[in-house]
Amino acid sequence: METATVVKSSFAACSWPSYLGARSGSSSSRGHNYVPLSSKSWVSSAWNKQYTSISLFKLGQRRMGFGSRKCTLVKASSSDPMEPAAPIAPLQLESPVGQFLSQILTSHPHLVPAAVEQQLEQLQTDRDAEKEKEEPSASGTDIVLYRRIAEVKANERRQAVEEILYALVVQKFMEANVSLLPAITPSSSNPSGQVDTWPSQEEKLERLHSSEAYEMIQNHLALILGNRLGDSTSVAQISKLRVGQVYAASVMYGYFLKRVDQRFQLEKTMKILPEGLDKGEISVQQVSEEEVRPDVTAGEGSFTSVQSHPEVSSWNGGVSPGSFGSGIKASRLRTYVMSFDGETLQRYATIRSKEAVTIIEKHTEALFGRPEIVITPEGTVDSSKDELIKISFGGLKRLVLEAVTFGSFLWDVESYVDSRYHFVMN
Repeated sequence: METATVVKSSFAACSWPSYLGARSGSSSSRGHNYVPLSSKSWVSSAWNKQYTSISLFKLGQRRMGFGSRKCTLVKASSSDPMEPAAPIAPLQLESPVGQFLSQILTSHPHLVPAAVEQQLEQLQTDRDAEKEKEEPSASGTDIVLYRRIAEVKANERRQAVEEILYALVVQKFMEANVSLLPAITPSSSNPSGQVDTWPSQEEKLERLHSSEAYEMIQNHLALILGNRLGDSTSVAQISKLRVGQVYAASVMYGYFLKRVDQRFQLEKTMKILPEGLDKGEISVQQVSEEEVRPDVTAGEGSFTSVQSHPEVSSWNGGVSPGSFGSGIKASRLRTYVMSFDGETLQRYATIRSKEAVTIIEKHTEALFGRPEIVITPEGTVDSSKDELIKISFGGLKRLVLEAVTFGSFLWDVESYVDSRYHFVMN
């Protein structure tokens, strides 16, 4: 059917091999250098998508749920005591700290920041005590055991930090009165098997971003949905893997966008924006010309045009490149990002901590399940076994808006936690 054809072409560019990813490998560095990552993680399969997306500006085995069996994070009980309460978030937190915060989120969500402060103080105390311990002078098994115990404790602290980040993100959604989407499965209440039975909440999500950032988000949506951006009712069958990749990439995009918008808003307040940005927006034609012009200073691999955006293949489904101006609008923030040099852009496009990357991966996996990515001998992704889901274009828009907001919140809470318990290495 027509809609299915459009969407399949819209996500066709996701079918490249993933050789960057998140949690495998023993690199001790972070930030820019802690890849490579697992080729079967959601973050790995979206990583190249996100970097290609961001380059446009320059050239223009986990359990799912939230809580343990005895501590599942659910919404307050409904008026019907027999009706099971719906989960607040799709991911389960497994550490003692995570389960404690799950209980606070369920009963007294406004107390989460205070509970987090207490947990971070304890983590800092534990880490300081660990540093003060002297390594045994004896050789052999004593040292091996000592180092193994220290490694286990460090891993426990890292998991606690990850789950603190997630709990804070969930709490920010709750403060905004926005429900996080449940795991993506066919709804039993919908005989057609359509997965999206949730409300759009577009207005609530829009209010969580600055006007300049939301313009960029609209451009991101236009590149993903193409000429279906205004079509909220048509339903299509789409690969669940492709949708998950777009979700993970949009989380990373939201993280990047909040990072640059924070700098932009500060410079705007201090009236030190680059020359020209305070004189109004440049024309769409200018932006288009900038984005197809190679950057001769950025080195090999820096030539990118608008068609290289991984989601712009939607144009093959009926939106021609000639309609670029109607979908991609010039904005001051977009122009501001285009003024960055290559090194600055790469730094802002990098998720700073391994903990944040792990949370993106776990949350996406809780929503879509563990991805089964099979690479063919030719180096492409074998899509023959992809699970197809029925989803409306309005549902896709809701998914992307949530993902971008999740990434924006993740930047905020990562900075907040790091200011009290330093774990970001760059």
